Amino acid sequence: MRTIKVNLDARSYPIHMGEGLLGQTGELMHRAGCTGKVGIVTNPVVGKLYLKTVEESLSRSGFGVSSILIRDGEEHKNMTSLASIYDHLVRERFERCSSLVALGGGVVGDLTGFAAATFLRGIAYVQIPTTLLAQVDSSVGGKTGVNHPEGKNLIGAFYQPKVVVIDLAVLRSLPRRELAAGLAEVIKYGIIQDADLFAYLEKNLSNLWEFDRTSLERIVADSCRIKAAVVEKDEREEDYRAILNFGHTLGHALESEMHYEDLLHGEAVAIGMAKAAKISFGEGLCNRESLERIVRLIQQAGLPTDLPRHIKLEQLIKTMELDKKSSGGKIKFVICKGIGAVQFQRLSAEEVIARLAD
Repeated sequence: MRTIKVNLDARSYPIHMGEGLLGQTGELMHRAGCTGKVGIVTNPVVGKLYLKTVEESLSRSGFGVSSILIRDGEEHKNMTSLASIYDHLVRERFERCSSLVALGGGVVGDLTGFAAATFLRGIAYVQIPTTLLAQVDSSVGGKTGVNHPEGKNLIGAFYQPKVVVIDLAVLRSLPRRELAAGLAEVIKYGIIQDADLFAYLEKNLSNLWEFDRTSLERIVADSCRIKAAVVEKDEREEDYRAILNFGHTLGHALESEMHYEDLLHGEAVAIGMAKAAKISFGEGLCNRESLERIVRLIQQAGLPTDLPRHIKLEQLIKTMELDKKSSGGKIKFVICKGIGAVQFQRLSAEEVIARLAD
């Protein structure tokens, strides 16, 4: 088992990764200081595969266990699903010393974290991410929330987990499309801060498709290390942490416009990264070779780089202007300066359209 620590003073926590860790959930939660009742939030797909293993581990460690099933999919990361979690916690008489476990992907993790942050003004929770995207990104850093019909993650809170348990073995159950969606976030880390990771992906994609443990552990560990370091510098995204939004401003707008259907989150981010790289090139900050490498790697990962034909750029711009990072009539973009470095730039709708139309 490898452990990476997120250092946030009293809110610090470990990220444990290895194979077979689902069966050690109870022990790892005890080690993190969790006590009392535990509610496991998951969806039917993940629950069928892994819920029993986690329940048995928690029971062996003396926890009282109950499970909460929510519907699968980004379109269900909403107030209705959140209310169903609250209803269970009230019905089962959860207390301040109780805990929640998020067993699933990003939707389960965000919902569970927000429920934990707000129930009884805050109870402990644990992240057990079962998708590559959640393992490398959404399970770390304490961003929690739900979507609103007008935009993604408009309702939420920063609330750190007690521990993150990453079992690499679960990745073998992922469909290829889900694995590719997770790679979008790994590619992002390479672009924003780690040129060596980007080059590693260029050379080792075939190993990842074959679920090579060494390759998977390398990209998950590197991603968590980068995410932890960014969060340690700026926990509440007052400035620096926003570098993690490379590709996400347009990607989130695209998801909203498509009503969280048809595209996976990682696929929307992939399109957003390709367009952000093009904007960077248009701004004279990213050379053509870097732009071509970025687009090529995204495509080699089996991810899209172009907007769906029925989506109008002008409408996406309007949605981006509702984003939490927009102000003063300009959109705060993360712009790449080649591969391995980024900066912030505020652009008007007209400037974004002009750069993408070139």
